[in-house]
Amino acid sequence: METTVSPQTISVLVVDDDPAFRLGLRASLKTSGYSVDTARNTEEALEYVRERRVDVVLLDINMPGMGGVEACSRIRAVAPQAGIIMLTVRDTEDDKVLALEAGADDYVTKPFRLRELVARLRAVLRRTGGETAPQTPVLRAGELELELEHRTLRKAGKEIHLTPKEFELLAFLMQHTDVPVPHAKILRAIWGEGYSQEPLRSYIKTLRKKIENDPAHPEYILTEPWVGYRFRDPSDPDAAPPSLDEDDSDGE
Repeated sequence: METTVSPQTISVLVVDDDPAFRLGLRASLKTSGYSVDTARNTEEALEYVRERRVDVVLLDINMPGMGGVEACSRIRAVAPQAGIIMLTVRDTEDDKVLALEAGADDYVTKPFRLRELVARLRAVLRRTGGETAPQTPVLRAGELELELEHRTLRKAGKEIHLTPKEFELLAFLMQHTDVPVPHAKILRAIWGEGYSQEPLRSYIKTLRKKIENDPAHPEYILTEPWVGYRFRDPSDPDAAPPSLDEDDSDGE
């Protein structure tokens, strides 16, 4: 499921109105081997992506003038293949949902550790690098092996029975590994329009009981508070670790 990309070939644009933060992040990412440019405002960022190829845009959501959400939508229209990670100081439902609906691939809450940001950046690059690839017939993560054609799941070689909806839900999440997927998007994909979150919560709990070593502290299906869920491959060294207080609740 992973596409390996050399950092030296990756161009990153940091968009933030705080000069110290902007330059500090640029220096840190350059030390990690990325090619980094900066923009002081969203207008500069839009001009940049119109004129140059960029692999990932790190965009602060709270920008003066044209806000980060509107800029995200415009950047997505101009550079549809670019990855976009929103940066926010507010860990709120509105910010996260607005960012994802505007076309962001992920979001990171300030302050953050460089290791977490790089892990998220690499996850976005895997998605954008493999977006047009044909569907993989077998999805693997940790001890899990999901065969799409035969609709079977094995964990450490042992087959695990899934209902049709459980299989569809797990396959959908695994196909979006390391990407936060909103409740509404999952519901539309698996159940269609007009469903509440209740069936989703029930199926997530059931799936965790079947695939997690400790369902109360999941490693595969993580809760994104107020937003949805993120599937994680625990065998991926670049995957961000679960938070220490991660449990099987929805954080709501």
